[in-house]
Amino acid sequence: MPEPDRRTALKNVPAGTAAITVSGMIDPLPAGAAAVTRLQGNINHAVCRWCFSDMTVEALCATAKQMGIKGIDLVGPHDWPVLQKYGLQSSMCNGAEISLTEGWNDRQYHRQLVKSYTDMIPLVSKAGYKNLICFSGNRNGMDDETGLKNCMEGLRQVLPLAEKHGVVLVMELLNSKIDHQDYQCNHTAWGVELAKRTGSENFRLLYDIYHMQIDEGDVIRTIQGSYPYIAHYHTAGVPGRHEIDETQELYYPAIMRAIKETGFKGFVAQEFIPAQPDKLASLKQAISICDV
Repeated sequence: MPEPDRRTALKNVPAGTAAITVSGMIDPLPAGAAAVTRLQGNINHAVCRWCFSDMTVEALCATAKQMGIKGIDLVGPHDWPVLQKYGLQSSMCNGAEISLTEGWNDRQYHRQLVKSYTDMIPLVSKAGYKNLICFSGNRNGMDDETGLKNCMEGLRQVLPLAEKHGVVLVMELLNSKIDHQDYQCNHTAWGVELAKRTGSENFRLLYDIYHMQIDEGDVIRTIQGSYPYIAHYHTAGVPGRHEIDETQELYYPAIMRAIKETGFKGFVAQEFIPAQPDKLASLKQAISICDV
């Protein structure tokens, strides 16, 4: 599955998502379900929905539960009842964003973004979830300082509501070299500066290990220096965005140990595109590699 499919997955949220209530949530895992794999408990594991889009949400949840995975990333209110049925968290909620390219750095989108995040934040809170994804958008000739100021202008209109409801707006760091050319929040330092300027613990970063290896490298030291501003992590192999095994250049056990040593209590979500025929075996292997 090529990277543009993730953009499609994030964009094609069912119509009326922001109006869906969460009062009809289903009880956790039914009696008689398969035993859950025992993991060490130091890392809260999750998996991104779009990477396994050939499976139904229900099938992915059942498999994730059995593997000891605690959360599903990048699903909106339409799918939350299924996650609740299996006792899983919506570890990174979506559905309020416009797209990866149209974000908070462009003032022309502020009105629409303020409306959609204002609608979504209470739903995330009511469902018992915490993280709601957001994006800077593309530069389109914009310098770093203007992008920071524009993001601040927009975010300050919704952060008080996020603080009231205990929801964290999480901006994803994406590489602009290979996958998302012209994306503005493409270096950790820029994202950290934005987080500092907000002055709010309800704005944080999604540190995508794959993306940041491509655009800046120095992954472990960056995590060690920036972890107070990181709320979430994504994984994938470099190059290619496939399995995180010995076929790629990153050594994930060391990265996971570095994350653990910061005292991180959030989620680490697998966001690789399986290249092997047995996709679920690849997922299980990735969880084992990251379970330090």
